Amino acid sequence: MIKLMSHLVANYPNPEISFAAAEALVKGGADFLEIQLPFSDPSADGPVIQNACSTVLASGATTQNGLDFIAKLHKNFPNVKIAIMSYASLIFTPGIDNFCRKASEVGVNAMIIPDLPFDCDEGLTSACKKYGMENIPVAAPSMTDERLQKMLGFGFKTIYAALRAGITGMDTKIDSHTVEFLKKLRQQNKSGIAPEIYGGFGIHGKEQAQAIAPYVEGVVAGSVFVRLIDSAAGDKKVLQDTICAKAKEIKGL
Repeated sequence: MIKLMSHLVANYPNPEISFAAAEALVKGGADFLEIQLPFSDPSADGPVIQNACSTVLASGATTQNGLDFIAKLHKNFPNVKIAIMSYASLIFTPGIDNFCRKASEVGVNAMIIPDLPFDCDEGLTSACKKYGMENIPVAAPSMTDERLQKMLGFGFKTIYAALRAGITGMDTKIDSHTVEFLKKLRQQNKSGIAPEIYGGFGIHGKEQAQAIAPYVEGVVAGSVFVRLIDSAAGDKKVLQDTICAKAKEIKGL
């Protein structure tokens, strides 16, 4: 069965509904909760997640609010892994070592910072190791074979594979080029270990998940869940039923 890394924007549209969505994802079998700290100028997020970030920021939310939300998730779902997804300035400004320490204290297992390249990460990988977390780099189909090999040589346990160029939330077609890209990432590193690959960007249903399942450990889905939060219009039961059902669908349950 394929694993699911589910993406939520912390406290969107408010803390109560955001927690209810996370609860439904866990019930639906999510293996990893990827929690995005709201950011005003994202480089990879599509309009759905951009709107979610803008809504939370307009309410006066801070990075600490996001960490508090994650702490609540960890307390209630201690067996579910949690990743922070953010952008470099949010973790660089307070100091990467300082930020990683705080993240580990609230129960974070991994960091995903797409605009910090794996070979120029300002000390992120070492700080993650120091505090018992892992840095999950982002690989893109546009990367040269040489650069992909260089990434594999760093010995990362997990790699986030962006299945196409562009921004999140758009429909993604799984074709031979996608498969070839994923096969390259499954190669063993110098230690003889192949990294776990999570494929994301535009995953919204079972058919896509099944198409890449032979080549990845799990899939990443985000905009699809934010859309379900929006469509529920604050009805907690509708929200939890639809999100749980979609999570199960993607996992093939």
